[in-house]
Amino acid sequence: MTQDAEAGDPPPAPVNPLRDPTDRRLPRIAGPSGLVIFGVTGDLSRKKLMPAIYDLANRGLLPPGFSLVGFARREWEDEDFAKEVHDAVKEHARTPFREEVWQQLAKGMRFVQGDFDDDDAFDKLRETIEDLDKAQGTGGNFAFYLSVPPKFFPLVVQQLKKHGLADPPKNSWRRAVIEKPFGHDLESAQELNRIVHEVFPRDEVFRIDHYLGKETVQNILALRFANTMFEPIWNRSYVDHVQITMAEDIGIGGRAGYYDGIGSARDVIQNHLLQLMALTAIEEPASFHPKALVAEKLKVLSAVKLPEDLGKHTVRGQYAAGWQGGEEVVGYLDEDGINPTSKTDTYAAIKLEINNRRWAGVPFYLRTGKRLGRRVTEIAVVFQRAPYLPFDSYATEELGQNALVIRVQPDEGVTVRFGSKVPGTSFEVRDVTMDFAYGESFTESSPEAYERLILDVLLGDANLFPRHQEVELSWEILDPIEKYWDTHGKPAQYPAGGWGPVEADEMLARDGRSWRRP
Repeated sequence: MTQDAEAGDPPPAPVNPLRDPTDRRLPRIAGPSGLVIFGVTGDLSRKKLMPAIYDLANRGLLPPGFSLVGFARREWEDEDFAKEVHDAVKEHARTPFREEVWQQLAKGMRFVQGDFDDDDAFDKLRETIEDLDKAQGTGGNFAFYLSVPPKFFPLVVQQLKKHGLADPPKNSWRRAVIEKPFGHDLESAQELNRIVHEVFPRDEVFRIDHYLGKETVQNILALRFANTMFEPIWNRSYVDHVQITMAEDIGIGGRAGYYDGIGSARDVIQNHLLQLMALTAIEEPASFHPKALVAEKLKVLSAVKLPEDLGKHTVRGQYAAGWQGGEEVVGYLDEDGINPTSKTDTYAAIKLEINNRRWAGVPFYLRTGKRLGRRVTEIAVVFQRAPYLPFDSYATEELGQNALVIRVQPDEGVTVRFGSKVPGTSFEVRDVTMDFAYGESFTESSPEAYERLILDVLLGDANLFPRHQEVELSWEILDPIEKYWDTHGKPAQYPAGGWGPVEADEMLARDGRSWRRP
């Protein structure tokens, strides 16, 4: 034993001399660890988290002794929980079901019944984790995934502290994973940050924004910084404006209790769309280390400028009755559980600018909504028109503006729109598109966002997780808009199946622009 080593320390991990860290065929594999899911009976857990864990195991990215603990009020035994996971995996997993993978994963599954204020249940959870350390070799490394309504975040975190679950054994780690929404305004976000950071170190808190786990979102960085053809024109000298859209073709479903009072701006713009804007607008980071990437995103969010006239440059709406997908659907105010006088927005569009040298004067238009024409998320960088066109005016009647469109979902890829001569004897120029699709260019299918994010949590890689400063800056941007809406009128109505209220079209028309039709 060396002088620096202490009695009881584990021996250093053996080094495999055949493993070359530069070999790209070698995936990142999580070390000994486990995951505790609070709210394990909810839709998110059943449709996303459980399948993602199985898919990671199926791809060989989880350790053999990986453990999964469910915490909920159901009167389940371990076997009932395992069956629930089995059924969720069979229905929603991305990769084929393999019995040997399932049997290995099932060995580490446990269930703890209880409420969030039940001290006995948290004592049982601590005992369960200690037993798994011995039986599965998890090394005391556990992440706690809070798949619960936001109002329970503080209680669960404080219970973890009270029962010693947040304190890792020596040479181990404990991490907290928190789903959005992270607060409902700046003040509540700051209070939640304070509570969570009293229990977990800042570097061990992972705020999930599943959009940042999507391959196409990460490709924004590759597109810009791995290619010389885009970066020289990625600025105010060439870009006319940027449109970032997240449209859904569904209503609120059974989420009335969660959605009413929150609305689309808080639910989507504050996190997803402002994150996409930051990644689109950032300067090149010194590296892709989390701190370097966060530093550049913070510069963008700090430089955001709100419109002086929020009435002219922001729009909120509510979907009304209409036809969608061949079915007649009710309006938001007629949905089950919705107050007929509700002013909650199901559509929001805002104009922002970024006060720095690269983007000064370039508007960023962000919009999101439910019951729109189709489900799509995209970032469209629209370029300025050519300053001079040496063609007859009739030849360019159908020529629009060049655009680079990053499709985040569902048809992941990139489209470039540019002008080309129409075949024939006359000289006519018309828009054409050049398309790159992930599904056609790569043989390996893209992993689900939650696969990447859960693996990153287990590895301690915080690159794709918003830090608390980003969350608070995002609320600083949205809070004045929400306060203005609270005291000025009601949401505009728009028919289900359309593309939002006419007020949103008028908002862009005032600037001499129009929304893209995705």
